[in-house]
Amino acid sequence: MHAMQYELTLPADYDMRIIRTRVRLAGPVLDDRHGLALKAYLIRTRGVDDSPVNQYAPFYLWNSPTAMTHFLLGGGGFQNIVRDFGRPPVSHWTAVAATQGAAATTPPLAASRHLTPLTADTSIESAVADLRSLAARPDLHTAALAYDPRSWHLVRFALWRTEVPPDQAGERYEVLHLSAPEPAAVL
Repeated sequence: MHAMQYELTLPADYDMRIIRTRVRLAGPVLDDRHGLALKAYLIRTRGVDDSPVNQYAPFYLWNSPTAMTHFLLGGGGFQNIVRDFGRPPVSHWTAVAATQGAAATTPPLAASRHLTPLTADTSIESAVADLRSLAARPDLHTAALAYDPRSWHLVRFALWRTEVPPDQAGERYEVLHLSAPEPAAVL
């Protein structure tokens, strides 16, 4: 499984209703995409949840690297982002673990992403145990842990039923739509 995210930081005065409309109209296109575990259509709005920026930043979990490649290079949908915003850098990570929570049957409204340096002292076992402990929370939809061996960072991504709990560090997002045609297998 692979995690992927691109971030489109928009001008401070950008009308985020444009992104909301875009997602409302185009979001369901990936609701049945083969090889896609999930795509969370995420935004951050300047001044909300301490966000310094307006940003469209969808997060993906792919079950199939072939499907991910087709999306990015083969006309599978990414060409619309490239057409409208240019080609953004795409962050990608290899999955370590994923879990579903008690709220997995309800549409999530919030998400969190926390990046941490992966050092020689980092315990992957401890990070996986922390991820699995999130599954016991009644407000968790889905969570995943992945790593980037280029920058040596761990990313913990979580979808939440209504809001990101105060004890969760990192960036906070609003979820506009969730496509989950092949839900992430628990690793």
